Amino acid sequence: MTRLTALAQLLDRFSATIGKYISWLALAMVLIQFLLVLARYVFGIGLIALQESVIYSFALLFMVGAADTLRRDGHVRIDILYEKLGEKGRAAINFLGSLFLLIPVCLVILILSWPYVSGSWQIMEGSREGTGLPFLFLLKSLLLVFPITMILQGIATILRSMSVLLRWEDMA
Repeated sequence: MTRLTALAQLLDRFSATIGKYISWLALAMVLIQFLLVLARYVFGIGLIALQESVIYSFALLFMVGAADTLRRDGHVRIDILYEKLGEKGRAAINFLGSLFLLIPVCLVILILSWPYVSGSWQIMEGSREGTGLPFLFLLKSLLLVFPITMILQGIATILRSMSVLLRWEDMA
């Protein structure tokens, strides 16, 4: 079972590394937005490409950082019983939720997004605005990156939950 625990730790490190670097986009977004407000209201200049870069940054931050948020158990929970359960109860909920909800939903997103993203890449889709960013196809690719990273983190969650349920070695 040590190979499975090692795999879970590797997947956790992958999500943590991505989350560590992608979190800097929040600061970049604030600075760019400040520049946009300054340019618009002080100098009367509209910068479409810069406005779109804030949208791209937000999408990147949310969709790529979601797996790290899942790793840290930082998602909003509506489950009333979860906090009242013991370690094994929480592990069972995480196991079942990842196996029967997270991974299937991510697979559906991946399958349904593929033609949409593929079509965007075929035409190398860019902004509808003349001075906008020519990389819309890259932004749409996040529709594939998101479910892949979530599935990987879901696998780590399943393995960690199995460790608790089956009393394997410590996976902390």
